Amino acid sequence: MLKTTGVVVGLSVALVAGALAQSRPNLETTLRTIPAVTPVTTQHGMVVAQEKRAATIGADILKRGGNAIDAAVATGFALAVSYPRAGNLGGGGFMVIHLKSGDNVAIDYRESAPVAATPTMFLDAQGNPDPAKSRDSGLAVGVPGTVAGLALALAKYGSGKFSLADLIAPALTMARNGVDITDDTADSLPAAEQRLRRWPSSRSVFINSDGSVMGAGQSLVQPDLAATLEAITERGPQAFYEGPIAEKIAAAVRSAGGIMTADDLKNYAPVVRAPVTARYRGYDIVSMPPPSSGGTILIEMLNILEGYDLAALGAGSPQALHLEIETMKRAYADRAVFLGDPDAVNVPLKGLTSKKYAETLRATIGNKATPAADIRTGDPKSHEGDNTTHFSVIDGDGNAVSNTYTLNFSYGLGLVAEGTGVLLNNELDDFTAKPGAANAFGLIQYEANLPGPNKRPLSSMTPTIVLKDGKPVIITGTPGGSRIISTTMQVIVNAIDFKMPINHAVGAPRLHHQWQPDEVVVEPSFADETLETLRQRGHNVTIRPPASSANSIAATPEGFVGAPDSRTRGALAAGY
Repeated sequence: MLKTTGVVVGLSVALVAGALAQSRPNLETTLRTIPAVTPVTTQHGMVVAQEKRAATIGADILKRGGNAIDAAVATGFALAVSYPRAGNLGGGGFMVIHLKSGDNVAIDYRESAPVAATPTMFLDAQGNPDPAKSRDSGLAVGVPGTVAGLALALAKYGSGKFSLADLIAPALTMARNGVDITDDTADSLPAAEQRLRRWPSSRSVFINSDGSVMGAGQSLVQPDLAATLEAITERGPQAFYEGPIAEKIAAAVRSAGGIMTADDLKNYAPVVRAPVTARYRGYDIVSMPPPSSGGTILIEMLNILEGYDLAALGAGSPQALHLEIETMKRAYADRAVFLGDPDAVNVPLKGLTSKKYAETLRATIGNKATPAADIRTGDPKSHEGDNTTHFSVIDGDGNAVSNTYTLNFSYGLGLVAEGTGVLLNNELDDFTAKPGAANAFGLIQYEANLPGPNKRPLSSMTPTIVLKDGKPVIITGTPGGSRIISTTMQVIVNAIDFKMPINHAVGAPRLHHQWQPDEVVVEPSFADETLETLRQRGHNVTIRPPASSANSIAATPEGFVGAPDSRTRGALAAGY
């Protein structure tokens, strides 16, 4: 095998070159127009995250003898300080872990609805969805799960070499001493100014004394957040979920029109679940189960695509893209109807991930675009037999972590709970306010995802680990709202079907279709002739800026190859 970085195990560089040469001409054009994703190769361990200081902190834990779970926990707490638009203590997420023993586990630390939540809580007096309630008020805040989830991951799967206090210490230092505002934080703060300016407690953190929003080159000092982190180091996660911090969070939510109580926080618990798994062209896909829709719909799409010889069609060819689009439509339609919190509704998981079910959907795909209105969900039960951040971690022993967590919108609700420094999520907008209504990302959903007491809203987060012969070869995932699942699928297809090195798999232009609205959203880097061919097939093509950041790792014979997605500034692959 050639000595070149970025090669997925079993996929030679020679084959990659051949695939590129045999692909349609537009692929070379598009690869020249996308932001360069520069691979980084290390030998012993790797962290790839959307913010460079957090990635470096995680990599340092690996260098000091920690395992991938230790490093992931340190990275997660660090991002809460250095990447406030999405890194968090006041949100939640999902972690998929592959252990060197061969076991795979998933930790669900998704936010939950307060016990007082009702199916009609986001409707107005006329019974219509009121987006202000689900996006801009305290009703939108779910009970945060991040602190409990990260602590659980460490307690159950950490190396035992580091305490929770050890792993929080770098984040605590940054919160206390300040971090320079750079890269994506400098880009995102101006856009979030109005959300932050609404709340006095947020203005004191992010707005300067002269009334301007903080910007590039300034130091973001967060003493209240430092005090919260210090309390967690002294008393563990209980310090967050019981006592003064919990009471302040609940009071902040209620003062903003919400219904959360201190008991809601006290009663929160993360859940260890079995991942959803499948085989795709000889690789094992390990991903997140419900209440994330991500792993289920990812596997459904891969099952459909497995019936086509995508490699023969060529990466970036109109025919390959057409098949991916039509696959997305059908899978996202199933997402709308069948997916929800598995502890509250009966999700036909085995059916949705069945290869037989995929065959029935594949049979409905032709050479022309199927209008979204004509797509009908199948019967999976008969086969029962913008803003988020993602980081990937692997260590030298073969432990791997894929973690995606979120506040929902950039900076969440924009509300810092007074006296805690904790930015709160507006995650409950991921419920459907009414059957058939769309959320902020345009996703239409039905009864399975209505709000309810202690329910966890459906998510698109898709932290995923790909195995070959029982060993991790790709760790991937992304932020991006409804585009998360389609992005993750395209990274995997690019690497496995089109044999791209991981930096090309991440950097290649991406597209997205979520059934409704009936449009193909494409990044600006596609060739004009490709888009015209898709339009001629009946696709409604809309060009929009990138909305995802698939920070990924490939394990190769040359070492661990990190691909920090250049679609947001400041992503970094760090290791040793």
